[in-house]
Amino acid sequence: MNIGDAAKATGISVKMLRYYEEIGLVRPANRTYSGYRVYGEKDIATLRFVGRARDLGFQVKQIAALLDLWRDQSRSSADVKSLALAHVADLEQRRRQLDEMIAAIGHLAHNCHGGDRPDCPILTTLGSESPAKVARMPKRARTGFAAVA
Repeated sequence: MNIGDAAKATGISVKMLRYYEEIGLVRPANRTYSGYRVYGEKDIATLRFVGRARDLGFQVKQIAALLDLWRDQSRSSADVKSLALAHVADLEQRRRQLDEMIAAIGHLAHNCHGGDRPDCPILTTLGSESPAKVARMPKRARTGFAAVA
């Protein structure tokens, strides 16, 4: 199948298919005499694997490691589990950071008059040179905002 068909079959855009090949995440597709990419069933299975891993938030380096493990029939499932659990820990950390950012922005928005007056704690805090203004926020919100700054 050609690159357009491969994109439809895997849910990965043509641009991303080319990119994955360019960075070496997937093996280069076979080419016709005129230079067009041709994807076989193994290629499609690999691309589906990559797409599913991306849907779960794995980064390119992690996907490369997962692909290596997937292809290695003598792999240890402990290695796969370890990689997955490290990803879960990373996702949980990112979720905590997002929760803190939400709290900080929510606090700022709650304290904004939202009327015709020009003064705005949101802009004042974002424009301050030091995080001193953020110090008045609840600790949980302050921590998340500082991480963004």
